[in-house]
Amino acid sequence: MNARADLPPPRPTPDAAPPERVLELMPHRSLTPKTARIFVGLVAAPTFAVALMFTAQGFWPVLPFAGLEIGLLAWAVRASMRSGLERETITVTLDSVIIRHWDRRGVQSSVFPRHWSRVTLHAPPAALHPSRLMLESRGHAYEVGRFLTEDERRSLAVRLQQLVGNMNETPAL
Repeated sequence: MNARADLPPPRPTPDAAPPERVLELMPHRSLTPKTARIFVGLVAAPTFAVALMFTAQGFWPVLPFAGLEIGLLAWAVRASMRSGLERETITVTLDSVIIRHWDRRGVQSSVFPRHWSRVTLHAPPAALHPSRLMLESRGHAYEVGRFLTEDERRSLAVRLQQLVGNMNETPAL
């Protein structure tokens, strides 16, 4: 032991922030905006090449359908990219659990008292449906991690259970 007996023990500073844990959740998206444009372009080039070849042979209705196909593909990729901007942060402090959810409509925020909160993973209603991870307290509930995979949702449930605890239980942060 290397402690000196003549020094007083360190005292916590009054400015020190109380302990907190922050969990940041975001959906996985492998495409960046640039690679999404490249992907749509790489699909559009051969599609229009084949459509123009058939149009030159007199099968002109092929070209509008090729345009419709590429337009729908571009719309689907854009919708996927937009849903990838969704974010959630769960901040667990000594006395509260704060959930902030960002999406294209704005920010939603919910605050739960940590001591009276519980984490519940509800089983899916049908075989192919996802489970629902809920934070519940005093008659209010908030679903977290809607965009996560089943394994990620189960892992998050275990982690939140460790941080939040059961009703009337406040584990150390």
